[in-house]
Amino acid sequence: MNPIERVIPTPEQEQAALAWLSLLHDQPDSGDQATFSQWLQADPAHAEAYARAQVLWELSEVPARVLAKEDAFALQGYLNTMDRSRRHHVGRWVGALAMAACLLLMVSLGTGWQPWRWIDDLGADYVSAPGEIRTVTLADQSQVTLDADSAIAVNFSGGERHVQLRRGAGFFSVTHTGEPFVVDAEKGQARVLGTQFEVRLQPKGAQVTVLSGRVGVTAGKGAEQQILTAGQQVAYGQGTAEKLHAVDSEAQLAWRQGWLNYYKATLADVVNDLSRYYPGRIVLLNDELAARRVSGSFPSRNPQAVLSSLQGVMGFEQHQVLGHLIILR
Repeated sequence: MNPIERVIPTPEQEQAALAWLSLLHDQPDSGDQATFSQWLQADPAHAEAYARAQVLWELSEVPARVLAKEDAFALQGYLNTMDRSRRHHVGRWVGALAMAACLLLMVSLGTGWQPWRWIDDLGADYVSAPGEIRTVTLADQSQVTLDADSAIAVNFSGGERHVQLRRGAGFFSVTHTGEPFVVDAEKGQARVLGTQFEVRLQPKGAQVTVLSGRVGVTAGKGAEQQILTAGQQVAYGQGTAEKLHAVDSEAQLAWRQGWLNYYKATLADVVNDLSRYYPGRIVLLNDELAARRVSGSFPSRNPQAVLSSLQGVMGFEQHQVLGHLIILR
């Protein structure tokens, strides 16, 4: 006897199953129940699609609230920028977005609607897409290599060359012109005349890594400047800087060649990096898991393969939703 082959529902059947699941959660009448039964029995793929939809519905509640909160804060930041006099309470956004987020995740996640990304892009001059590493040449012939999912704004005026890092990370190869070259990130600055260095935004600040030359890093207005040379790195946030330290800058900057290298990094940091190379969203729901340490070298072009490799070692659960959302727990 041949084993029964598992049917694979089409995307249209998955969408129909989600629609039925939503309807059945909203007090359906007897006619709806009868029509649903007919649909369910019409094709084995319908039953498989509905079973997947039920699993998805159960998985989506917590990540939906996480994503809704992220998007609410992004939208709030945009509103505050547009009109400083209007002070909406972020919590009002979270509740409303969370109510719709489950269906939004399941039905329209593929549209890529991510408020913080397009808000950053509104004021950017150069942008790289998720998974794209892009090199641009500025007006002074300096070059900036943008890591995946990054954005910068450029302002060359007043005798200074200013670049604002709005999202992600950039590697700067600065041409010496006699005018200072300044990279603004969060509330700090990296100031140089001619050198090669990276500035990378982090959840609570920014990090500067120098490949060659000298870079003066200031954590905020009135803060003391630290001078970094080749092979040194410093992180800062909220107006204060950590102590600079030596790093293998070539290894740190290997993302330019398609590799992500880690030594005792948290899984949360690794997932944050992989998210820039994934066209959807990756949500890590377990705080204990997020704090676990990872060492290794991983190809950036295939985030799903990296997660599967880490899953085999660390033993976490991984669920992929409609091909666009990955839930780790």
